[in-house]
Order: sequence, then structure tokens, then C-alpha cells
Amino acid sequence: MTGKYDIDVLIAGAGPTGSTLAADLLRRGLSVRLVDKAPHSFKGSRAKGVQPRTQEVLEDLGVLKEAHSEGGAYPLIGIHLGPITVPLRMQKRKKVTPDVPYPNVLLLPQHRTDAILHRLLDSLGLSIEFDTAIIDFEQDDNGVTTTLSSGEKIRSRYLVGTDGGSSTVRKAAGIRFMGETNEADRMLIIDGTINGLSRNRWHVWPRTHGKQVAACPLPHSDQFQVMIRLTPEESADLDETALAVKFQSLTGLQLQDITWTSVFRPNVRLAEQYRSGKVFLAGDAAHVHTPAGAQGLNTGIQDAYNLGWKLGQVIKGAPESLLESYEAERQPIAARVLKKSNELYSEIEKLHLSGLKRGDEERQLGISYYGGPLAPTNSSATKTLHVGDRAPDAPCTGPKGLSRLFELYQGPHFTLLAFGSNPIKGFSEFESNWPIGVGELRCYAVGNGLEVDNNRLDDTTGKLNSIYGITGETLVLIRPDGYIGSIITNDWLANFKNIVSKFATHSNTINSN
Repeated sequence: MTGKYDIDVLIAGAGPTGSTLAADLLRRGLSVRLVDKAPHSFKGSRAKGVQPRTQEVLEDLGVLKEAHSEGGAYPLIGIHLGPITVPLRMQKRKKVTPDVPYPNVLLLPQHRTDAILHRLLDSLGLSIEFDTAIIDFEQDDNGVTTTLSSGEKIRSRYLVGTDGGSSTVRKAAGIRFMGETNEADRMLIIDGTINGLSRNRWHVWPRTHGKQVAACPLPHSDQFQVMIRLTPEESADLDETALAVKFQSLTGLQLQDITWTSVFRPNVRLAEQYRSGKVFLAGDAAHVHTPAGAQGLNTGIQDAYNLGWKLGQVIKGAPESLLESYEAERQPIAARVLKKSNELYSEIEKLHLSGLKRGDEERQLGISYYGGPLAPTNSSATKTLHVGDRAPDAPCTGPKGLSRLFELYQGPHFTLLAFGSNPIKGFSEFESNWPIGVGELRCYAVGNGLEVDNNRLDDTTGKLNSIYGITGETLVLIRPDGYIGSIITNDWLANFKNIVSKFATHSNTINSN
């Protein structure tokens, strides 16, 4: 790249997606600015479900303990049918296993998720620039020049729009937002307290005066998130007194101390493309969903997690073509999420209980990039894993008291696991063939009694080898976003050099071994 830059990456939108991306880029040593047209951070509960895979992302960023302390478990649903309340469990509680440390969805209001990520950014030295909108931008082969509402012009290598469903960046880039918005389908969402309503249930009134009403208790507070489905001809009056009167007429309960209100329309849209030159889209700017299944926020955070390491690698010298894999990997995920949330929402509309049930798909642990440009189907595999799959956790004993693989993976580096004596002999060559300055590679030998004390992992329980499906001598490369980057079972050095050409050099190819 040539030219003079003010910063590496400009991000528009300081919600969960933009904040995650900014944090990931900062820990890679890149220069970032994060702007948001809103006057302050978001104040409502809105997207409140943090799925297991997203919790793993938060752990990698070092903020999962905060999220767990400020969140809680989802309560049973209580369906009010006249004088009877029928209990229903939305999703079966899963047990912690060696490969899945956080198996259940976390109830965490969005304003707390934002606050946790914003505190992380502050600790990394970044101040969010609120009340600052993007007016326009121009791009060329080397970067983007963006005009802010303050009149300032910023020259950056890349611009990323994480600025929501009405994204200014997407519109200015001329990217079509395919799908539909049903203007007749609206829902009031309200944060407030409710006198006399138990907090051990997510209360649902499916047929009260012709409306669907729900109230979910928010953890560590006396507030509920209230949802009232409006009829097509009904006006959306957000006056607090009017809302209290409406809620009481529907449920007989008093709603008060309202702190946030919104009118939600279930958009179902997907950006035709995620990239235009040096401009990228992520989160709601790229895809918007119905609220069913708690998928939107999670998909956005994982967009950022996928894009962040790729931007970092390319800015430090990896092939520009690596960025082509962002859309190829993430757009199909969003399309599947849209389909699933649509199905659930349709069942809820029909008052079918199946619309309230959640399964493994919503947890997003099964997301795989297998078959994509970085993980072709002819790649080597283990007994349990393909290239492109999520790299599971596993117990082990390692340096500095390390006790599980996720501790090893935490950070912006690549991780190479070597199983067997022959791959381990090539450690020095692997490290010497990894270019300096394009992202760190950490190599570890898995095997009891090996004479590589500083980077040895002991699998004393045998679960690591079992979970990773190891049946012979194998190299497994873990990408910085916690997915399998490559599996090598022979010709160690030559195949490793192919990995380097994919992730860390100026080669123009992204072919996998």
C-alpha cells in the first residue's frame, strides 16, 4: 500500500459490532477511530441474548467475566392463559463439557453489553466519538477519504460500516439491501418496572384483547423488557402515561419507571455484498433479522471477529485477497440466520409454541467455514474436525499454569498444535518460515514427556486428542478467530509454507493445502 494515512481503519457505529471490531484491531497494534452519530451510547435492553459462541468471543477479548457478572440465565417462560400460567422452557439447559465451556445463552441487556465493550475500548486508549456522523466518502485503490459531520476529512486504509440497518456507509457505497420490511408489523419495546409481577418467569400473554404481550425480567435490576405487538391500524404512542394505560388494560398490571421505549419493525434484509473496494459492512449494516432466536447481535459480533484479524493481517503485509474471504465466509451465515429467525418468528405470529423453542442451531457453535475459500473440501481432516470448523476447548496442562486450550488461544495470534514427534521436529523451521510483523505464531507440542518444556502441552486426561480427533501425527493451525485454519498430516514443511502463503505473505493466491 502507498499513500499517507491518518489512521488504519475508520469504523462507523459504536454498537456491539463496531466496538468488537475496534477492540480487536487495537490489540493488533492498529490505529483506529470509532465514530457514532448518536449523542451517547445506547440506553435500552433491545438485543438481550448472548449466545455461547459470542461468549467465547468475549472471553478472547477478556471481558466475559464482566458479562457473566452483569447478566444471568434466561428464566422459564410463563404462558398466561386466563387464570392459568403454563410453564415452558425455551431451551434445554446444557451442561458444561470439556469442549464447550459456555453452553447456554446469557441474558444481558444490550446497553450493558455496549458498556462492557466501551470500557474495554477505554482501557485500550480509544475514546468513542459520539455525535459524529459520516457525511460522505471517496475511495481509490489505496484507501478512503471520509468527511465527518464536523467537517473533518479522515484518510484511512479502510472504512467499515457497522452503523445499523439504515447504514449511511452502505447507502453511500451503493450496496443494495435485499429483502423486505413489513410496515404493518410493529412492536412496542419498553424498559420499565411492573408492580406485583414475579421475576422468575418470562411472562407471555399470547391472546389478551387480541394482542401478544410479553415481559422478560432483566437481571440484577427491577426492570422488565416489555413487548406489545400492535395491530396494523393501531398508532404507536410512546407517551409514558399512554404506555402504562395500555399495559394495564391488557394485563391488569402497573407499568412504571419507564427508561427506554422503541417501535420495532421486523426487517428481513441482507446486503447484496459486504465489500466495495476499501469499504466493508458488518452487523446490522449488512443484515437485519426478526428478534426471534436472539441472533442479530451475535451474528454482528462474529462478523467483526472474522473481519478484524483479516484486516490486521493485510495491513501488516498479508495478501489483499485474504479480505475476499470475509464476505464468502460471513454472508452465507447471515442468510441461514435470516431463514431460521424467520421460521421462528412465523411460528410466534401463528401463536405456535414451537416458535418459543430454541435448539442447538441458535447457539452458533456449529458455524463452520468448511467449503469456503480458506477451507476447501479437499483439505485434510481429523476424525472429528474439518478445516473451517470452530476450534473446540479442551483440558490440558501447559506453561504458566495453563489448564485449557481457550487460555492458549486468547489473544490476536495464530496457534499451531503439533501432535507426534515428527511434526515437533520442525518447530524451528515453522517459526522461521512465519514472516515477522504480520501477526504472531505460537507453536505448542502436544504429548506427555516431550522435551520441549517451554511450549509443551500435556494431555493427561486424553480428552484433547479425543476432542480434536487425532489418530496420528498431525499439525493443526488455529486462526486468530478460533477456527481451524489448516490440518496437515504429512510433508510438514512444504504444507506449512502453503499456509504462510494464505495468511501472511504478499502472494496473490488464497489456495489451501
